[in-house]
Amino acid sequence: MERPVKRDFKRPTHINDYPVGPQYEAGFLAETNAGWRTYRPVVDNEKCIFCLICYTVCPDGTILKKDGKIGVDYDYCKGCGVCAHECPKDAIAMVKEEL
Repeated sequence: MERPVKRDFKRPTHINDYPVGPQYEAGFLAETNAGWRTYRPVVDNEKCIFCLICYTVCPDGTILKKDGKIGVDYDYCKGCGVCAHECPKDAIAMVKEEL
């Protein structure tokens, strides 16, 4: 058995450099959000350049791609804010949940 080879990290410069993974709509998690989310991501599709960085960094797979626009499946989003933090055009804002 051979040991894994350590490779130097090269920061992706194009969406094609990101690993290709499964592309499903959200909803494949075992349970929906338990209701403890305090902030939700809201996408401004006018600012969005469809770079899909948010799609690749979402830990729960709740970012949806449809007809050239980005959406969020709020049933499964935990509101971690990673998508908003990584968006290069600030097209995603974290908005406080209203009760």
